[in-house]
Amino acid sequence: MTAPFFARSLLFAPGDSPRKLAKAGASGADLVLLDLEDAVAPANKAAARAIVAEHLGTAARAQPQWVRINPLDTEHALPDLAAIVAMRPDGIMLPKATRAEGDRLHHYLTALEAAAGLPLGEIATMVVATETAPALFGLGDYAGCPRLAALTWGAEDSATALGATDNRDADGEYAFPYQLFRALCLAGAAAARVAPIETIHGDFRDLEGLAAVAAKARRAGFRGMMAIHPDQVAVINRAFSPSAAEIEHAERVTAAFAANPGAGTIGLDGAMLDMPHLKRAEAILAMRRG
Repeated sequence: MTAPFFARSLLFAPGDSPRKLAKAGASGADLVLLDLEDAVAPANKAAARAIVAEHLGTAARAQPQWVRINPLDTEHALPDLAAIVAMRPDGIMLPKATRAEGDRLHHYLTALEAAAGLPLGEIATMVVATETAPALFGLGDYAGCPRLAALTWGAEDSATALGATDNRDADGEYAFPYQLFRALCLAGAAAARVAPIETIHGDFRDLEGLAAVAAKARRAGFRGMMAIHPDQVAVINRAFSPSAAEIEHAERVTAAFAANPGAGTIGLDGAMLDMPHLKRAEAILAMRRG
C-alpha cells in the first residue's frame, strides 16, 4: 500500500541534468519530479534514464522523488520503467493518459516490482489527465484506479490536442475549454478521493502572478501545485499552507462541534455552522505540516 499523498509544491527537474536534479532536491519542494518526458530531447532519453536511475540510487532523499515517464503509447515508456523501478522511485507521473492507461501502468509496475524483489504496490502513481482528447471524456472515472494518489492537468498539451492556436483569452485568462478541463480534473480527483494538483505557472519570473494563481487554486480545492523553477517553490508552499488565522478559526469550529456532540448545527460568532463547515475546518487542520 502506498502512503497518503501530501505535497504542496511539486518541482520538475530535467532528467538529463545531474546539476538540476541536485538543485531541485535542495529547493525546499515537498516533492521532486524527475522528468524523462518533455524536458528531455529524444536523443537524450537513454542518457536521462541512466542519470535518473543513478540519482535515485545515490542521492539523499530529503523529499519524495517521483519520475515523469514518457506516455505509454511511445517507444520510451517501457525502457523508462525498466531503468528506474528497481531504484525504488516514490512514484510515477504518467502524462497524456487515460484511466485505462493508469490501470495498465499499475500492471507494468507490479511486474517490475516483482522482478526486482520489491514490495508490490509500493510505488504510487499520478496521472496528468487532460492532455489528450480521449482523456477528457474520462475525468470522472478514476475511482479505484490502483496506486493512484493524485490527478493533475495540463493546459499546453490540451491546447495542442485540440488544435488550438492559444489557450488564453484576450485578458490573459485561460479560455473556456481549459477552465472546464481544470474544473473537471478537480472534480475527478474528488470523485476518486485522491489529491488534486494544479498545473504549472509558466512564467517563472512572475512570482506575483504565481502567488495569485496558487491562492485561487487552493480556494477552489487544489491541494498542491507543480513548479518549473526553484524560485517558485517558496511561493507555492506559502499559498498551500493554511495561515495562522485559518488554523485558529478551524480549531474553534472543531472545538465548538466537539463541545456539542450530536448537534447538526451550532452558532459561532453570530453565524450558523453545519456539517460542511466542520468538514472544511477539519480539512484545513489536515493541511498543517507535521
